[in-house]
Amino acid sequence: MSIHPIARDTLVCLLAGGQGERLYPLTRDRAKPAVHFGGIYRIIDITLSNCINSELRRVFVLTQYKALSLNRHIREGWYILAHELGEFVQILPPMKRVGESWYQGTADAIYQNLYSIGSEPCKYVLILSGDHVYKMDYQSMIRQHADGGADVTVGGILSDLSEASRFGVMVLDHNDRVIGWQEKPKDPKPSPRNPGKCQASMGIYCFNRDLLMKSLIEDAEDGNSSHDFGRDVIPKLIQSNARVYSYNFVDENKTEAQYWRDIGTIEAYYEANMDLIAVSPIFNLYDHDWQLRTYQRQYPPAKFVFALEGRRMGIALDSIVSMGCIISGGRVTNSILSPDVRINSYTEVDHCILFPHVNVGRYSRVRRTIIDRDVSIPEHAEIGYDLEEDRKKYYVTESGIVVVVPDQRVFEEAE
Repeated sequence: MSIHPIARDTLVCLLAGGQGERLYPLTRDRAKPAVHFGGIYRIIDITLSNCINSELRRVFVLTQYKALSLNRHIREGWYILAHELGEFVQILPPMKRVGESWYQGTADAIYQNLYSIGSEPCKYVLILSGDHVYKMDYQSMIRQHADGGADVTVGGILSDLSEASRFGVMVLDHNDRVIGWQEKPKDPKPSPRNPGKCQASMGIYCFNRDLLMKSLIEDAEDGNSSHDFGRDVIPKLIQSNARVYSYNFVDENKTEAQYWRDIGTIEAYYEANMDLIAVSPIFNLYDHDWQLRTYQRQYPPAKFVFALEGRRMGIALDSIVSMGCIISGGRVTNSILSPDVRINSYTEVDHCILFPHVNVGRYSRVRRTIIDRDVSIPEHAEIGYDLEEDRKKYYVTESGIVVVVPDQRVFEEAE
């Protein structure tokens, strides 16, 4: 398959170094993009799959916080490209090439890697985040950027005005040129095309490389900057009369409503996973035209056992069950089971997300719970039914989602 010339002229920088404090305790031992999603995936797989499906095959992944499992996952699952043709998915750890500080913001993360970016021949740099769930053809955005003679193009999605305080909001003219920027506004400017909505930034930026390098050097020298694209770099470019345009998100998910989720909190993460198990899934993992890739260790097929008279049947309904799982006389409903999970006899699991290598003991009841990898739930346990009691042992969100993690790990075994 031939690659479009504009894809060859583009370098991708995928930001994957964030600590993910709002997703704690799932990020206690791992970076947010490495958190398990949808049974067999990691969150970062969604963005990397978008890159491959968009024919973008030169990708730098910028890591920082607790990146061991993320690095291992990328090495085992994403070193798939033709290096002799200049294609790669390459990890860039912090190198402190320009100073002694760690990354201070999204713009600073790119600035500290300008040496690597400058070493790759390209016209355009596409900057992405590794912690969102959506399907998007980035090449369409880059084509609009190039054809329109833009200096910067920002991926945008229509958002309810009531949700604007969570995002950067673009103020547009009737040609989709960005003429103003509001960072998490309480009173957002509505979209000129839809007065009931505003144009929210998706955190996706396409830059002309020379302008990117110039802008980041200037930002690094500004002692008052927080070194963030949305708060600092983009607003300054707008003020300087740079040609900043918005690209209207085109969803490749093939559903009526556009699907883009920032899963930065436990609640948002939980709901995005629950979106996958609907009869007609809101986010479709089964689309052969926009496939999602990941690394998968070899496991035997899932198994459901015991249908004998007088013994409860092993069954799963409205759920995702990954390879290597054994449901042995238990009942699973509205849940996601990652690889190598065991549900034992007389156990009920409902509206749960179970990470790999979880074992749920006999006669247990678990609901609205996320269980981290390598956790063994004892027999006769009840989780998610008495939240006050759960708070004594586990992390419980305000909305009542229980998160069970193991004791502090000394090390993490491979998948």
